[in-house]
Amino acid sequence: MTKDLSHFDDAGRPRMVDISDKETTERRAVAQGRVAFSPKAYAVIRERGSKKGDIRNIAELAGVMGAKRTADLIPLCHPLPLSGVELKVEPDDEASAFVVTAQVKTTGKTGVEMEALTAAATACLTIYDMAKAIDKAIVIENIMLLEKSGGQSGVFRREG
Repeated sequence: MTKDLSHFDDAGRPRMVDISDKETTERRAVAQGRVAFSPKAYAVIRERGSKKGDIRNIAELAGVMGAKRTADLIPLCHPLPLSGVELKVEPDDEASAFVVTAQVKTTGKTGVEMEALTAAATACLTIYDMAKAIDKAIVIENIMLLEKSGGQSGVFRREG
């Protein structure tokens, strides 16, 4: 198996991949994460929220902000002009959890998978921060890319 060295220069130092020859296309990515609570803590949060404010609205805003700052957080990630970022935080009463879904769009030479994943992770971390006084056993789980489109690799959709 050949090791992909496209992220390293001739001296082995990390470098940002050159995308100047890539085609500009519409690109979209959707990522998801989940924040699980004990049933008792979840009931309190669903009923009364947090002392810090409306968990869902603040987490959605934090996710948008996270997507916009992705290149500041991920060392070799290209800064991108985002044309749209949409976050949804939805309760899953059966699982005592909140499901975070982030959709990010751009027209450019590289995809927005990292921005969607960062948005989902940031929203999950915000929920954790806002609820940690109520429940110390919160679990952030299953942060994953659900789908992406645009670019040379085409469309990806997670099965199941």
